[in-house]
Amino acid sequence: QVRLVESGGGSVQPGGSLRLTCSASGLTAKRWRLGWFRQVPGRQREGVAFADTFGHRDLADFGKGRFTIDLTNANTILDLQMNNLKPDETGMYTCAAAPGITGERYILPADFTVWGQGTQVTVSS
Repeated sequence: QVRLVESGGGSVQPGGSLRLTCSASGLTAKRWRLGWFRQVPGRQREGVAFADTFGHRDLADFGKGRFTIDLTNANTILDLQMNNLKPDETGMYTCAAAPGITGERYILPADFTVWGQGTQVTVSS
């Protein structure tokens, strides 16, 4: 059974940085894709960053230039470094896994079948 555990959320001032880590266990497929999604109040859940065992590393447009994504430890640790955070990025950030698939086109919540509990990110002065 695939299990995802997130860590690294918290409170930060505007312009600050946070690093989110997702630790995946139980992945037995030959390939998989992991991603970070966020749920900001008043908006639909949206993808933030993705990485997969094929080597794809993908960021949402709003994160380019500020966020970096990395997949390490035999492709089971997904790290999201977020810099220059903004107040409207406050929300719940959740890690998700898509066992069995890789590819940059897989960025929608419906593409991912396993979800973590989420970690709260608050950007406020």
